[in-house]
Amino acid sequence: MIDRFSIYSVVVALVITGPVNQLRSQQPEASIATETRIPAGSTTLYSRAVGQGTPVIVLHGGPDFDHGYLLPELDRLSDAFRLIYYDQRGRGKSADNVRPQDVTLASDLDDIDRVRRHYALDAVVLLGHSWGAVLAVEYALRNPTHVSHLILMNPAPVSVSDLAAVRTAYLERLGEAMDRQRAIVSSAAYQAGDPEAVARRYRIHFQPSLKRPEDYERMMARMRAGFLSQGKDGIVMARAVEDQLMRETWELPAYDLLPKLAGLRIPTLVIAGEHDFMVGAAERISGAIPGAELVIFKDCGHFAFLECAGEARNALSRFFGRPR
Repeated sequence: MIDRFSIYSVVVALVITGPVNQLRSQQPEASIATETRIPAGSTTLYSRAVGQGTPVIVLHGGPDFDHGYLLPELDRLSDAFRLIYYDQRGRGKSADNVRPQDVTLASDLDDIDRVRRHYALDAVVLLGHSWGAVLAVEYALRNPTHVSHLILMNPAPVSVSDLAAVRTAYLERLGEAMDRQRAIVSSAAYQAGDPEAVARRYRIHFQPSLKRPEDYERMMARMRAGFLSQGKDGIVMARAVEDQLMRETWELPAYDLLPKLAGLRIPTLVIAGEHDFMVGAAERISGAIPGAELVIFKDCGHFAFLECAGEARNALSRFFGRPR
């Protein structure tokens, strides 16, 4: 079901308080995570903060997943950043008292601002993975004075034309396995949110997304555990939220942020994997933002934070070491 595939973004919003000249390679011995709930209308947003240094608001991808798939790899940056994760409204631990029809692109962008204000942050570095990169760009276009840097990791398309190109690349890579995926998606178990059925579907969906088999198995085991923890009700809720967000973005024939990106004057780093079927979208986004830096890792797919953790760290170190 390529028109409704979840694209797992690290949506990470990095809030910068000063340039980082060099990221240390070792994680501190004592990084104690703290959890909190951030008021958001009739619900609250689950948030988890860890580390020290430059604050980082982490925006996960999906859009029907939560932040769990980013761990533990992203936490290893906690020696240089204060990482602030949160589950987006209607997903993960932020689903209490939420109606899917009330979750919109506007509410998601407002929630980024809620998190920013809760932690008393001003100018924000948004680092988005996959769908999270779309949120990061949407927020930056509306709130440029509150964004100091953009980090877009394995970004999803920000235009309908690029989405079409991603679909073509995806179908070519997946081949006959697409028929097996369609059969699972149409099954009663999958439609009811059965975690095992959902896990089987995503084993197929993400098979062409990771270069090395060991990374693929590690990510699939993590996803399966996440689905089991989420349960049927959580899966169905998050899926309905995803449908709503798709109607406001990729399902609009005229959806295209690329021309607007030419007006951004925000330092931007775009990270992509050569093996990622979305690499073309990353190239287009970086080409549309004035002065954006594009880094494409060899032997890396859609999960650069997992597959190419060292290279990603080095890219961030170089980026934040640049003169502003």
